[in-house]
Amino acid sequence: MAAARPLFVIVARDRPVAVILRRGPSDWYHVVRWDTARDEFEHGAWIRGRLYEDKCDLSPDGELFLAFVHQGRKSGTATTHAWTAVSRPPWLHALALWPQGTTYGGGGRFTGRRRLVLRSGAPKAHPEHPADGLEVEPGSPPLNESSGEVVGAEWSGRDHAGRLVFTRGYVLHRRVGDRDTVVRDFGGLTPETVPAPEEARRPIR
Repeated sequence: MAAARPLFVIVARDRPVAVILRRGPSDWYHVVRWDTARDEFEHGAWIRGRLYEDKCDLSPDGELFLAFVHQGRKSGTATTHAWTAVSRPPWLHALALWPQGTTYGGGGRFTGRRRLVLRSGAPKAHPEHPADGLEVEPGSPPLNESSGEVVGAEWSGRDHAGRLVFTRGYVLHRRVGDRDTVVRDFGGLTPETVPAPEEARRPIR
């Protein structure tokens, strides 16, 4: 499993939408929704804990975000200290949640708009966050990884239009031909815990 990076990007397959996971300061993570066609950014949840970026995924239509989370303070609760959850990006309000109880395994990948494969078998969903509206099956899907196309970049990949995008530190870049441009600098942000809006709490079904 890859080490955490300042920025990690997950691109939707069928729409010009991506999620940016920003690490820092310290053990905080921030979720940003990116409209890759317009280069518009919606800042969402902050969480004090660990998001395992390579175990997270975005639905093909960009409407749902699957996250694998570790938060030590939740140890001993029904959630446990590690869990997989589905939310509406850029928020982390759990619409469906599966307690994992360990950082081994966990997370998964979308195989359809509302179809997903979970690692480590098929754990039982939390009774307060059932998997309504989702088709869930166990499996061993691949991790989300950098394409490795840019030397010296912590993450690189392609947006919905096939353009090469990459990150160095907290800066998101785009390469067209032999020219690199800065899309957005995410440095200098500080945690701001804001409750998820009503739209993010809307059930999947």
